[in-house]
Formats: sequence, C-alpha cells, structure tokens
Amino acid sequence: MTASRPSAGRVAMVSEHASPLAELGGPDAGGQNVYVARLAGRLARRGHEVVVYTRRDDPGLPGRVVTDDGVQVVHVPAGPPAPIPKDELLPYIPEFGAWLARRWAFEPPDVVHAHFWMSGMAAVTGARALGVPVVQTYHALGTVKRRYQRDADTSPRERIAVEKAVGLECAGIIATCADEVSELVAMGLPPERVHVVPCGVDPEQFKPVAGARRAPSAPRRLLTVGRLVPRKGFDRAIRALAGVPDAELLVAGGPEPALLGAEPEAERLRTIAAEYGVADRVTLLGGVSPARMPRLMSGADLVLSVPRYEPFGIVPVEAMACCAPVLATAVGGQLDTVVDDVTGVLIPADDDHHHLGAAVRGLLDDPARLARYGAAGRRRVLARYTWDRVADGVSRVYGAVSAVPSLSGVVR
Repeated sequence: MTASRPSAGRVAMVSEHASPLAELGGPDAGGQNVYVARLAGRLARRGHEVVVYTRRDDPGLPGRVVTDDGVQVVHVPAGPPAPIPKDELLPYIPEFGAWLARRWAFEPPDVVHAHFWMSGMAAVTGARALGVPVVQTYHALGTVKRRYQRDADTSPRERIAVEKAVGLECAGIIATCADEVSELVAMGLPPERVHVVPCGVDPEQFKPVAGARRAPSAPRRLLTVGRLVPRKGFDRAIRALAGVPDAELLVAGGPEPALLGAEPEAERLRTIAAEYGVADRVTLLGGVSPARMPRLMSGADLVLSVPRYEPFGIVPVEAMACCAPVLATAVGGQLDTVVDDVTGVLIPADDDHHHLGAAVRGLLDDPARLARYGAAGRRRVLARYTWDRVADGVSRVYGAVSAVPSLSGVVR
C-alpha cells in the first residue's frame, strides 16, 4: 500500500527591500536576495506553495511573477513605485503590513517567514489578526550595526526597539550563527524561540574550476570579495599587501568596472594603495557576476575576508566550496564557518595590517597547508552549508510553530 502524500504547506515570505528577482551588486542587493531566492526555490521544489512579498520599486513591474522553481513573487504597492534606500523605507512599512493583512484575510498562509527587521514589522501586522505564526530572520541586527558604525549608522532610530518588539511577537526566530544568538538573548528575546540555521551555497555552482590556477612563476594571488563599503575591510587588505612581496590583490565588488571612477569607496581604496606603494599590485575589479565568481575564487592562492563585523558572511563559504583557503577575521558568522587551522585561519578583528601581512606571508609560504585547508573547506560546505541542508533546518522551525506536519519534513 502506497503511503499517502502529506499536504503541502503554504509559506509566505516577506522581504520588503530584497527581491529574489533583483540583480545583485547594488547598495541594497546582496546576500539577503540570494538567501530568499534559494530558500524559496528549495521549498517550492519540495512541493510547498511559496509566495514572496516584496515592495514594488518600479511602476513597470507586474503584480506577480512566477520563477522557474514555481515561486510566486508578489510586488506589494507600498510607497512610491521607485527605488528607495532601505534605511528610508520605514514610513511605508505600515502600508505594506496593511496590504498583507487584507491579502491574507482571503488567502491565509500556514506560516510567514520575514526577512529583515522591517519585513518582520509588516509580517506581524499582516498576520496578527489571523493567528498565523511568524518566523523572523533578521539577516543583520541594529545593535551590532550601531556598535560598530556609530555615527555612520544610517538606520532609523526606531530600529532596535522595533527589532525587539518583532522578536517578542514572533513564534520563532532563525539566527544564522551562534554569535547572533548571543546578541538576540542580550536584546531580551526568549532563547527558547531562537534556532540556528546558517546561510547556504550551491556546491554545484561554487566548486573548483579546472585550470583556474596560474603558473607557479606568477605572483601569488590574494582575493577579497564583497560590497564596496568601508566595513568590509578592503583597506586593511591593501595595507597588509605592503608587507607581502610578490603578491597581488584583487578586490571584487561594487558597481560595474566602467562606473568605479565615480565610486567614493573605490577612490579611497586607490588612495590608500598609492600611499602604501602597492597601487601597481591592487586591481579593483568592480562587480563580478555570480557565474564568474567560482573561477575567480578557484584561481586565488588565498581568499581574505577581513570585515570589522559581519552578520554571517557568505564569502568564506563560497570560497571554501571552491577549495580556496580562507583567512578571516574572527567575527560574526565567520566564527562558525571558518575552522581555525582546519579550513583556514582566523585572526582577531582588531589586528593591525602588520600582523595581517605576517599571517598572509606565513600562509603563502606553505602551499601544502593551503591545499589542506582548501580540501577541508569543501568537505565542510558539503556537510553543513548546502541549500538543501538550510531548507531542512528552516523546515524544522516551520514545523515547530505550525500545525501543518509537512512543513517540518520533506515533500518531494
């Protein structure tokens, strides 16, 4: 007798500024967009009905788009149909939440998964009267941002208070690393509602690329990747290069190469490179497409991920998937993903560029050690950081807060 197939769950995701359809590389388009797109796709392939609600930022966008994975993306009319920096979206979030409440009154989901704090605000507004459980993933916390950016933090002053209020109302909270759990508990959120599920990577896309490595006689290649913002620590990598002779540094991130000349952070980095006498060994690549990134990472002798703080940090995971060894600062999610002296090396976040340069030199002088780290990194990604494993973990959280049994299991 064939076992009956469990009914699929109805999952609503709210991602107010980070559409799964967006092109990556913009100031507010990055890891959250990828996370929402990949997770939604995996859940849809398992048979669940997944709808992602994101803000309409262009009058030409259709009301609904269905992706190749079968995910419905709904563009919510909230505020002007134009691009707005995420730190300026708060005035339009009540309108977003009210729209969700009207929509869900007729089509209630089984569980709502909110991404980012303003999405959580809209989600609890939309779900409150219906009693639908809300799961919250913050992706970044205002407490951490304010601690490190101080006066440069452009978040609305209400952010931290709203984050706490949302967390108290949610049925479950997904943290992406152990460091985030500590932050959430310190905020006063109940630890029994917090579940750790990391971000993921596609190991079929990010894998070693044959022939990417250069001849042994070529300069050693260092690579650093991320949005072109000061907190990513690209300036530290450039300063460290002064103490690493016969090495070059590639910086991947920011706008397309033709627009780098108008990018203030790119100009700041060029000035630092000239000041430290390494301008001829630093190349700013600008934005690099995800399709090109595996070859770039596979061709690096060492990937540097040295942000001053990092909520999770997907770059080390992508590099490890490509068998690239990683040198990373011991912050945020990198404390979980990079195993010191196993898949790479962790250094204190406050190390100066002299210590960073010495650490890089020591690694480059030991190719066998680098190869060992690279192979171990790939194994770690396959064991812990695939999107299927992420979907498994998220599904368990859904099942813990929802009355739909299939949300905690795998529906093929």
